[in-house]
Amino acid sequence: MTDGHLFSNISLGGRVGNNPGQFRLHSGGVAWKKQGGGKTIDVDKADIISMTWMKIPRSYQLSVGTKEGIRYMFKGFREQDVSNLTNFIQKNTGIAPEEKQLSVSGHNWGAVDINGNMLSFNVGSKEAFEVSLADVSQTQLQGKTDVVLEFHVDDTTGANEKDSLMDMSFHVPTSNTQFIGDEERPSAHIFWQKILAIADVGSSEEAVAAFEGIGILTPRGRYTVELHMSFLRLQGQANDFKIQYSSILRLFVLPKSNNPHTFLVITLDPPIRKGQTLYPHIVIQFMTEAVLTTELSLSEEVLAEKYKDRLQSSYNGLEHEVFSKILRGLSGAKVTRPSTFRSCQDGYAVKSSLKAEDGLLYPLEKGFFFLPKPPTLILHEEIDYVEFERHGAGGASMSSHYFDLLVKLKNDQEHLFRNIQRNEYHNLFNFVSAKNLKIMNLGEDGVEGSGAVAAALQSTIDDPDPYLNGIKNQAGDEESDEEDEDFVADKDDSGSPSDDSEEEGSDASLSGGEKEKSSKKEVSSSKPPAKRKPKSGDAEGSEKKKAKKKKKDPNAPKRAIAPFMYFSKTERVNLKNSNPELGVTDIAKKLGEKWQKMSAEERQPYVEQSIVDKKRYADETAAYRGAAAAPVDVDSGDDLSD
Repeated sequence: MTDGHLFSNISLGGRVGNNPGQFRLHSGGVAWKKQGGGKTIDVDKADIISMTWMKIPRSYQLSVGTKEGIRYMFKGFREQDVSNLTNFIQKNTGIAPEEKQLSVSGHNWGAVDINGNMLSFNVGSKEAFEVSLADVSQTQLQGKTDVVLEFHVDDTTGANEKDSLMDMSFHVPTSNTQFIGDEERPSAHIFWQKILAIADVGSSEEAVAAFEGIGILTPRGRYTVELHMSFLRLQGQANDFKIQYSSILRLFVLPKSNNPHTFLVITLDPPIRKGQTLYPHIVIQFMTEAVLTTELSLSEEVLAEKYKDRLQSSYNGLEHEVFSKILRGLSGAKVTRPSTFRSCQDGYAVKSSLKAEDGLLYPLEKGFFFLPKPPTLILHEEIDYVEFERHGAGGASMSSHYFDLLVKLKNDQEHLFRNIQRNEYHNLFNFVSAKNLKIMNLGEDGVEGSGAVAAALQSTIDDPDPYLNGIKNQAGDEESDEEDEDFVADKDDSGSPSDDSEEEGSDASLSGGEKEKSSKKEVSSSKPPAKRKPKSGDAEGSEKKKAKKKKKDPNAPKRAIAPFMYFSKTERVNLKNSNPELGVTDIAKKLGEKWQKMSAEERQPYVEQSIVDKKRYADETAAYRGAAAAPVDVDSGDDLSD
């Protein structure tokens, strides 16, 4: 590079482990970014006060000290890099990097050096180790000679490291010449007071603010969220998480479209761990219109000295806004809100599905965010290309009503967002184009209307959707018992989706050919079938057809229920509660889509319920006819009334 040096495999050291990333030393300062996205560090040269080289096992370490007392340690440099970078640092910053040696003797007796918020333990002229006093949660004086340091318990440290530093004890004899004391205050007491003035002690006492009964979708549960001065705590019935503010990368406040809820997402690096599952995003769901008044448990002196222009003594407003303002003031994290993108319903996101989970895809200024499950954040700079795909490219009838969005990352990972409504295509295409993202399936001239996918999606002909009509009919049957009693099915009736092995004529089992065509014709047609002219020998049959249909006996057995109907009864309430804005037709459509994605094992409980119900129907029909021994075709759609 013409302006500085770039290294692609440099690790950021510290208590949370070694994270590899890209390191850049330029004329304006130092920058580091974690591989795969996430944490970034950018230090301006005006804020740098010291730089130190140290030989460590297998490589060299560069320590950068700042005016705020923070020290960053970058590991992985080669021996030949030291001289080149030293000359560059001296020329552009005016700072002459020092050189330290690492003590490998194993001695535990030496001197303590406190520089900023870093405590170094030196054996002679060599450094044995150093720790950040900002990670100290408590310090105690035991007896007259011992000082114990306890470090913050951070659930994010367990994501990368099996072991974490919890406490450390220093023995300071009364004869110590570095911390000179007296009879009332021995040397250990002087050392303890100096640490007490720098360390983040006392933050585990009363919380600055607490929010009770907060619904969190990931990790799922209801928690009491406590915001302390240096960390936040999630306290639930089964789980308790403690997260340092230094692990928070960014906050997202994303309202749902036409919905009474708002997402607030806390993005972490490193993530928290629950069992073997890592959670890089904490997804909180607030009621959008909920109002809250709270006062912070901070003195006026602390507010003026430490949080000036960042926090105020009390807040009154929408609950999610109050929460985000307090958390932003305490952690210093930036808040991202919806971009300029608007959907056809004037919302901030489009409905889609990822990994068989329905959710919302938010196009943001610097990325895409899919919520709520699995929460997936994709930055624009990580994207290799995007591709608009026609839904059901095999020729399914509903392919023109939906499309898919494939996002290919530079690391060859792919995310496929499915079932996006056709009318969202233009808005999404224009947004992607404005961000200068590479679109793969454009036409040869590079314009929107040239591709085959665009041509299919741009069609404004409102063709009947046989699948949707079938779901509507099924929804009507389920909502009204009276309609079900009056309905007499034909033998070729193909109702709503059900198990392939049980309902041979269902939409879920269609695979093309003449069978699919005939089924589509039957479901989509809104006109009655054409009447066949009766032949001469059919006069008697014609008179019977014209006869008035006999009213069905109310005592007749109720028909057996298909597996899909059992599934629908179970899932309808959950779907309605999580999406209160959906109507009957939309809910029925989503149920059908979810049923089609289910495996045979997932459908099996509903199939078994249907088999039991069919046996019940057969027994009751036999008893109703007075001939229990006569077999009944339970799959037939014939009218059983005389």
